[in-house]
Amino acid sequence: MTNPIGPGERLANGATPVPLMPGGAAPIEPWPGELLSLSAGDVYVRSTPELPGAEPAMLVHGLGGSALNWTDLMGLLSQSAAGPPMVCDAPDLPGFGFSPPPADGDYSLAARAAVVISLIEKRANGPVHLIGNSLGGAISTRIAARRPDLVRTLTLISPALPDLRPRPLPARLAVVALPGVGRWVLGKMATMTPEQRTDTSIGELYADPSRFLPQRRAEAIAEVTRRDRLSYSVDALLGSTRALVAEYTRPGSASLWQDAAKVTAPTLLIHGSHDRLVNPAMAGRAARTFRNCRAIVLPRIGHVAMMERPELVAAEMRTFLRRALEQQVSGEAVPVRGSRRQGPAGGRSALSPASP
Repeated sequence: MTNPIGPGERLANGATPVPLMPGGAAPIEPWPGELLSLSAGDVYVRSTPELPGAEPAMLVHGLGGSALNWTDLMGLLSQSAAGPPMVCDAPDLPGFGFSPPPADGDYSLAARAAVVISLIEKRANGPVHLIGNSLGGAISTRIAARRPDLVRTLTLISPALPDLRPRPLPARLAVVALPGVGRWVLGKMATMTPEQRTDTSIGELYADPSRFLPQRRAEAIAEVTRRDRLSYSVDALLGSTRALVAEYTRPGSASLWQDAAKVTAPTLLIHGSHDRLVNPAMAGRAARTFRNCRAIVLPRIGHVAMMERPELVAAEMRTFLRRALEQQVSGEAVPVRGSRRQGPAGGRSALSPASP
C-alpha cells in the first residue's frame, strides 16, 4: 500500500512568515513537499524556497518521526538575516511521513543512508550541510564517513550512536525489537487515543512539554491518526527499531563509532541536558571521536532540541557554520573556541552547558 495524501489533507504552501523567535508569534505552517522517484525508491521531500546565495542543507529525522520535525528549524535556517540562507530538503524516510515503505522491506541503516545519498545526488547541489536527529544522526554519521564528497558540514542533534549503558526509554526500544514482543507492545499502544499517544511521546521527548505549541500538537495528532490507517506503519516502526538496535551491537570496523572516527567534515554535536533517550554524557565520547568537532549540551532541553528550542539550535548552527566556512575558505582546520554560550574549550571540542 502506498502512503496517500487524502482529499481532505492540507499541505501548506510555506508562504507564512517565519516568526519563531520569543514573543508569542504564531508558528509557521509545514513546508510543501513532493514525492520524488529516486534510484533507492520513492521518497516524499519537504523543501524551503531557494533564496539567492542559498546553500544546500539536508535534514534527516529520527525514529518514528518525519520531515515535520524540522518545520521550525527549516524556517529559521532559510532566512538570510544571520548569514547565508539555506535551501533545505527534509525527506520522510521510507515508511514514515508520506513516503511509501521500501519495496524490498529493507529498513537497515545502510538502506536509509542509500536513500539520503540518492536524494543528494538527484538534487545535484552537494556537498550539503547534513543535519540529523537521533536515528537521522546515525544515518548522517554513516554518510559523512563513507561519502565525504557529499558532506560539507555535519550537524548532529542527539545522534543515536551506540551506548549500551542501561536507561529506561532505550531499554523499552530494545524490548520492542524482540521478535514476537514488538507487535504486542505496539498493539497495546494502539488502544490509546491519538491524543494520548501524542502527549505521551512529547512527555518523553521534551524536557518542557509546555513548549509543544497547540498547532504542533494538532499536526502531530493528525499524523498519528493518518498513520493508523496505513497497513505498513507497524512494520516500518518495528523494522527501523530492530535496525537501530542491531547497529548498537555491531562490532569492530562496521560500528558507528568507527564511522564517526572517519568523518572529516566539520561537525557540530548538540545534546539536550534532559534527553531521556540519548544520554547527554555521550557528547564527551563523541567530541573525542569525531576529528573536527564542537560539542555543546543545551540545558533543560530534551531529545528533539530542534523542535523544543529551534531558535537556540539555529543560533548555535549559524555560529558554527560561519566559523567552519571561514576556515574552509582559508584551508585551515576549524578552531575550537569557547564563548559565553559554551564556556572555555578544551582539546578539540567545546563541551559545557550552554545558557538559553
